[in-house]
Amino acid sequence: MNPAEIDALVASAQAAKAAGQPISSLMADGSAEAAPGAARAPQLADFEQAMLSPTEVPIGMLLDLTLPVSIELGRTSMMVQEILRLGRGSVIQLDRLAGEPIDIYVGERRFAEGEVVVLGEHFGVRITRVLANPGAAGTANAA
Repeated sequence: MNPAEIDALVASAQAAKAAGQPISSLMADGSAEAAPGAARAPQLADFEQAMLSPTEVPIGMLLDLTLPVSIELGRTSMMVQEILRLGRGSVIQLDRLAGEPIDIYVGERRFAEGEVVVLGEHFGVRITRVLANPGAAGTANAA
């Protein structure tokens, strides 16, 4: 479904509610219910039932979500004039010492610590410690 179809479905559901009709009588395109036994698109009522059911969401539904993974080597603060002077070959000193673990964030939560490794021509990160309470030590936006 594209956003326009979703908006149309929501609008038709609101109109049906206002008219006192059951929402389950609407099809995905906003039309009346089709002939019995005909294949039908998922209805808004199907989603309402799923949202209202007291059961938990199966973990399998979450397994194919994509989350951003960020690696933080360190941080620093610079004045705008210092940033404007940066060019090729400039070095920016970070707040971490060489050999200190780097932070691994999943989404905006600190998930683990690791160390930088070289894999052929690419950099990688070896996880050295998974945090017991991810995010407890701050988020990617914290200073």
